[in-house]
Amino acid sequence: MNRPGIACFSCTGRHQRDHLTGFQTTKASLSIRVAHPKARFPLSRLMDYRRFASSLREGASLMTTTAVPPRQTSLLLGIFFMCAACTLFPIMNGIVQVLSRTYPSEQIIWARTTGHLLIVLALIVPRYGLSVLKSRKPGVQVSRSLLLLASTTFFFFSVKDVPLAKASSISFMSPFFVTLLALPMLGEQIGWKRLAAVTVGFLGVLVVIRPGSEVFQPAALGIVASAFCYAIYQILTRQVAGLDRPETSVMYSGLFGALLMCAVIPFFWVPIHTWSDVFWLLSLGVLGAGGHWCVAKAMTYGAANVIAPFQYWQMIGAIAVGYAITGLLPDQWTWLGAGIIIGAGLYIAISETRTRKA
Repeated sequence: MNRPGIACFSCTGRHQRDHLTGFQTTKASLSIRVAHPKARFPLSRLMDYRRFASSLREGASLMTTTAVPPRQTSLLLGIFFMCAACTLFPIMNGIVQVLSRTYPSEQIIWARTTGHLLIVLALIVPRYGLSVLKSRKPGVQVSRSLLLLASTTFFFFSVKDVPLAKASSISFMSPFFVTLLALPMLGEQIGWKRLAAVTVGFLGVLVVIRPGSEVFQPAALGIVASAFCYAIYQILTRQVAGLDRPETSVMYSGLFGALLMCAVIPFFWVPIHTWSDVFWLLSLGVLGAGGHWCVAKAMTYGAANVIAPFQYWQMIGAIAVGYAITGLLPDQWTWLGAGIIIGAGLYIAISETRTRKA
C-alpha cells in the first residue's frame, strides 16, 4: 500500500483508477494514484504533477485520435451533377438550333468554344492563376479538348436538320459506347447482362433513326458520330478525374477547340445582326462551361459506366425546349425508341449499383 502524500507513477497496460478524481482512464498506459485525497505535498511536487498530467492528456489525445478515412465515393452526388449538366445542355442545343437559321455552324461553334474559354478565364484564373493549366495528364487533357470539339462540330452541323428531341434520343448512344469502352480503357468489368442492355439500347436507337425509311435523315448519322466522340471524351474525363481538379478539366475542355476555331472563323464570319444575338451567342459558352464542369465533377463521384446513363435526364429538357421552339412534340417512334434507350440505360445503372453494394 502506498503511503499518504506519495504519488505513485505505475506503468501498466490495464485500466487504472485515479483516486484523486475518480476518473477511469482507458487509453493511457500510465496512471497516477494518490492514496489520500486530502494529502498535502510540496509545491514542487504539485508542479511536477501538473506537468505530468498535461503530458498524460496529450498522450491520451494522440492515442484516441484516429486517422481521417479517405473520401468515399458518393454515387448520389455524381448523379446530381450529371442531371444538372443534362439540364443545361438541352437549353444550349435549343439556342443553337435557333441561331442556325441565321448564322453558319462554324460561327456558332466558334461562339460556343470561345465563350466557354472566356467564362473559364474570368471565373477560374483569378482564383487559381495559371497553375490551373498544370495537369498530370496533359496529353489526355488535349485529347479531351479535341474530342469535345469534334463532338460539338458533328452535333451542331446535324441539329439544324434533326428535331431536338430526336437528336437527343440518338445522342443517348453515348452511355452505351462508354459502357463498351470502359473495359479496355478503364478496366471496369462488364457483365453479360449489361452487354445485353447495351444491345437493346442500340435497337432503340434504330427505332428512332429508322434507317431505310422515307423519314430517315442522313444528318442523324452525324449525331451518332457526335455521341461516339463524346463517349471517348467522358472516358478520358474519368481518367483525369482523380488526378486533376475539375477546374483544370473545364479549362482544357474549351481551350484547344477555341484556338482552332479562332484560326478558321475569318473564313466563315457573318456580321452579327442584333445585340440579342450577341447575348445568345455568348450564352452558349456559359451553358457549355457550366455543363461540362458538372460532368467533370460527376465523374469524380462514381464509375463512368454508372454515372453516364443518367444523361437520359436530358430527354426531358430536349422535349420541353423543342416544343418551345417549334410547338411540336416527338412522334410515336421517337417516344418508343427513347423509352427503350432509357430503360436499357437505367437497367445498367441499377444493376451496377447493386453490384457495388454487394
